[in-house]
Amino acid sequence: MEALRREDPRRFGRFTVLARFQEAASAVRYVGRDTGTGELAVITAARPALAAVPAFRRRFQAEARTAERLAGGWVSPPLGSGSPETGSLESGEDELLWTATAYVPAVPLAEAVGIAGPLPERALRILGAGTAEILSRVHAGGSVLQGLAPGTVLLAEDGPRLTAFGPLGAAATAEARPGGQLSVRLGYLTPEQVEGKEVGAPSDLFVLGLLLAYAATGTTPFTEGPPEEAARRIAEADPELDAVPDELRALIAACLAKDPAERPTAGTVAAELALEGAAGLARGGWLPERLAAAVADQEAGVRGLGAPEENARPAGEPEDAVPTGKPGDARPTDAPAEPPAPQTPTAPSATTTTAATTSNNAGAGTGDIGEDRGTTRFLNTGPKPPRSDRATTQLALPQGLPPAPGNAPAALPAPVPHHTYGSPAPYPAAALPPSATTAQGNNGTSPMVALPLPPTPTPPEGSATSRRTLITIAAAAVGGLVVGGGAVAAIGGGETAAATDAKPAPPKPRPTLPGQPPEPRWSYSHPASESAPLTTALWRDRLLVVTSESQASAVDVSTGKRVWQRADAAKGQAALVAGDLCFVASPTEFLWLAPKDGTVVHRVRYADGFTDLPDLQVGRLAGHSGPVVWFTGSRTVTVKAPKPKKGKKRAADRKVVQAYFFAYDIVRRAEVWRTQVPAGRAPGTPLYRVVAERSADLLVRQDAVTLTAAEVKAAKGKGSVRSFDQQTGKLRWARQYGASGPEAAVTGDEDGILYAGVGADLQSFEADTGKPLWRVDGTEGSAFGTPLVAGPFLHTTERSRQIGAVERESGRLAWRRSTEVPGVGSAPALTLSSSGKTLLASDATQVTAFSAADGERLWKFQDIGVAEPKGATVSAPYRTLAVGGYVIVQRDRAFYAFPVS
Repeated sequence: MEALRREDPRRFGRFTVLARFQEAASAVRYVGRDTGTGELAVITAARPALAAVPAFRRRFQAEARTAERLAGGWVSPPLGSGSPETGSLESGEDELLWTATAYVPAVPLAEAVGIAGPLPERALRILGAGTAEILSRVHAGGSVLQGLAPGTVLLAEDGPRLTAFGPLGAAATAEARPGGQLSVRLGYLTPEQVEGKEVGAPSDLFVLGLLLAYAATGTTPFTEGPPEEAARRIAEADPELDAVPDELRALIAACLAKDPAERPTAGTVAAELALEGAAGLARGGWLPERLAAAVADQEAGVRGLGAPEENARPAGEPEDAVPTGKPGDARPTDAPAEPPAPQTPTAPSATTTTAATTSNNAGAGTGDIGEDRGTTRFLNTGPKPPRSDRATTQLALPQGLPPAPGNAPAALPAPVPHHTYGSPAPYPAAALPPSATTAQGNNGTSPMVALPLPPTPTPPEGSATSRRTLITIAAAAVGGLVVGGGAVAAIGGGETAAATDAKPAPPKPRPTLPGQPPEPRWSYSHPASESAPLTTALWRDRLLVVTSESQASAVDVSTGKRVWQRADAAKGQAALVAGDLCFVASPTEFLWLAPKDGTVVHRVRYADGFTDLPDLQVGRLAGHSGPVVWFTGSRTVTVKAPKPKKGKKRAADRKVVQAYFFAYDIVRRAEVWRTQVPAGRAPGTPLYRVVAERSADLLVRQDAVTLTAAEVKAAKGKGSVRSFDQQTGKLRWARQYGASGPEAAVTGDEDGILYAGVGADLQSFEADTGKPLWRVDGTEGSAFGTPLVAGPFLHTTERSRQIGAVERESGRLAWRRSTEVPGVGSAPALTLSSSGKTLLASDATQVTAFSAADGERLWKFQDIGVAEPKGATVSAPYRTLAVGGYVIVQRDRAFYAFPVS
């Protein structure tokens, strides 16, 4: 951290800049303070010369959106951002791009190794597990991170943090060239980049292996040397891992496998390093003493920075010269310019290859996020190789390169140390031969020449990666010349490569390890045409019926392919079996759909089906059993005031809400019974939920918010359950159970036993008498969520993210485990696999799988989901649906089919 320089902006939006924090190849990071809340922030501001390049702006904004989607866990949440207006910029025009995240006291890994030397094994495990957890979320969405480097991974008091989400952040060098060209050189190389092959999720694992080896030893696992030799060793030589702790050597070596198919997945690495999760292993502190002290010193220094007005401008500078983070602020001054970062003193061709940007309009209408198309990806068949982008991408020759290849390469120049983030770059880019810089006729002003490039990795349609922000790694040998050595990212203006039908050989099978989720059979991305949440349900274990505000769709659960999509049944729910048809209830009508194509076979509008109740509004289904569904409905009626007595003023008419509880046979398409129920004190239809079905009656719980004032007073702060006769719908009784509150979770079983949350505990009662049977102590400061009845057991869930199993008869606690999600939040929702062997707990953070028999934690799954239109954060919780030998995991519009036992 250092004082601000004269040319540094003093404000970014609502943030006042306090000090320089860290300098990188493509951006400068500042410490700032929110003028409204006083909250400290780290502001990453792109260098003005780079911000003027359209390709850079697009990539910078794409990486900012990725950070926003990954926020939480080991990624600091964003606080704000700013970007210039789109369009071409005149040469020399300064427009700043920036993002702000919450400040977390932490030191970069490169600095940490310099302070305390190699990390001990426990710290290595936490570093690797936390980073792998982030990679697992990225890869689940079909993306590649490419943002790992010693300068982008921070070590905080409670675990690691990641600050870069693409090659710009992890760049060793980034340079703007005339004509809208941009050159970016990555710090870390992988064998596939050296050989000009496709970059995918395994590439991130290779870089993770390099990062862990560096953290374990303080040096690279491949001997450094001339660029050409270094690239050859990466592609061919075995890594030097003798100094790596014995317990981690095999895993790091697996990450550094030359064949991408032989590298483990991110989930495997995270589970093998810390099955309980990085957060669980880091409890109680994890940093060596010297690093913990360095983090504390940094925090003290940041929090002790002067007030914003004390940092407003350097001494002697006029007030109107203070930059504000707006276009044109970074003006030249009379002060001498800061010396540039040390660079390799060779011709430009010795370190970088310049990539020309392509058309800004390319890729429009080709499956970009937000386009109204569903997408299915078969994840166990290997990726499809994309077509080459030769027709759309141009590579500008470096100054001095002859216009046509054909000359044999000469000896490469000797390497010169290159410094980035204050430390040597791990692997320098391969250099072009010096003869290329003196070729006849090449004076640096020759036009760009179209050259073939290697295939562009294209993520599956509908993945979280925008097709307009892909990166082409220029790593092929062109005409005998090594172009970029695989280290130069050609950041284009939006062109993407179309996938072909050719399929490579399937990857080698990997053993299933504890903590690693199974390979999903397929994934499906639903069209992101609306912001309202989706309703999902299964029909006969054959169709996944997905409804939104404007349409209903059906997905084949065996293949993940969409079968049909129709505007009918919009805003629907349930998707129940009604003979050979699919029944769906919408806000205005009941529909019976043909499962083959979604056509409407029968339709019953509420105005037509309940003619004696005009304007009936039907709420969500309360439950179903066989052909019978139960639901609530309400309507508003006007009650005329009685005729006043002579000489008296007539009273005003009153509007009264009438509410009913219905039973309806969806096969016969006929009402079974109805009974009038209290309408409650809240507007709209009272919400009922059937908590147990018995031979003679239904046990029903009404949402607390819809209870009448009289009911609330009579209950004295307790919740109640109602019994309705199965044949007539007559209300038999209403009863309170112990001290169970109106908001407490309740469920029941076929034997007439109710299970209800009572304070922090779970208690069982006889439904007919209210007699308490047993009690299970809960976690302090927590509360139980809705339990799940499963044979002789009751599976429990708590807001503290504890999952358990209780014997229904005795109340004996069989087991209790944690999902390892920190803190107290909503209790995870429970789903049991069709076989009853696997219990899945779903919350807003992840899906955790347990063995239902003994509570063994099997695996967890996280997904960054599919981006909302305009890059909004995906914050929907996970849902799970069991079907056959699979469980379908949903987060917002992303669906995955996992095989389970």
